Amino acid sequence: MPTCFRHPGRETYVSCVRCGRHACPDCLRSAAVGQQCVECVRAGQRGTRQASGVFGGRSSGVAVVTWALVGINVLLYLVEWIRPSMADSLEMLGLGTFTGREPLVGVATGQWYRLITSAFLPPPGLSNLGPIDILFNMWALVMVGPALERTLGRVRFLTVYLVSAVGGSVAFYYLAQPNQQALGASGAIFGLLGAWFVVAKRLGLDSRWLVTVVVLNLVLDFSLRSVIAWQAHVGGIATGAILTAAFAYAPRQRRGLLQAGAAVVLLAVMVVAVVVRNGQLGY
Repeated sequence: MPTCFRHPGRETYVSCVRCGRHACPDCLRSAAVGQQCVECVRAGQRGTRQASGVFGGRSSGVAVVTWALVGINVLLYLVEWIRPSMADSLEMLGLGTFTGREPLVGVATGQWYRLITSAFLPPPGLSNLGPIDILFNMWALVMVGPALERTLGRVRFLTVYLVSAVGGSVAFYYLAQPNQQALGASGAIFGLLGAWFVVAKRLGLDSRWLVTVVVLNLVLDFSLRSVIAWQAHVGGIATGAILTAAFAYAPRQRRGLLQAGAAVVLLAVMVVAVVVRNGQLGY
């Protein structure tokens, strides 16, 4: 009586339709026709190409990055309720002091991390539009994030999000008063809106609804500019659109290298911009 090729002590008359070896039920998997052994299944999976996105990124049916970003933002908002002082340490601040007697702090003093950490912290508590800020930003992220992540791929999507966040902070650093504080993911969110506009144009999709949303938000920004960091919104949407254009219009030949280079160049420009601004502030 034949036995399983992986378990010699198990008798079986069933064989793999691909390699013909006898295998027990634990070593067989259902296939389109008959059953295949686990080794043939693994070999077939190794030879299967991963589906790629429109612009070269690996296509994914589950918006893992989008929901991870939502979770991080919400979690840090809840942490702020317990430790409101965390906002002072991580918020976007060019150059200033909280009491007038403490040492100066901010990006100009070397705290460059504020350019990105501020994008993951909404205004704490119920004041300063905190609940409205995180509700709107997370709603917008859920609305455009999954589709954009499927189109760009996870790595490119996350790159657009993070670089847009930094771009919004750099614009705020230049256009706002040095001692003005800012918190929230709006720069990154507007970067995704700019990215989706470029993707829609590249693929011939209707983007009128998006233009309406952006225009209404910018009008609201300038109407409430005393409490809304409109500078980060403008910087974020410009950065997201520029970077996504580089992703979407890169030629197929060496596309991955060109796309990575575009992100590096854009970040390098931001670094130079921060250094120049530091010099303007005397640092």
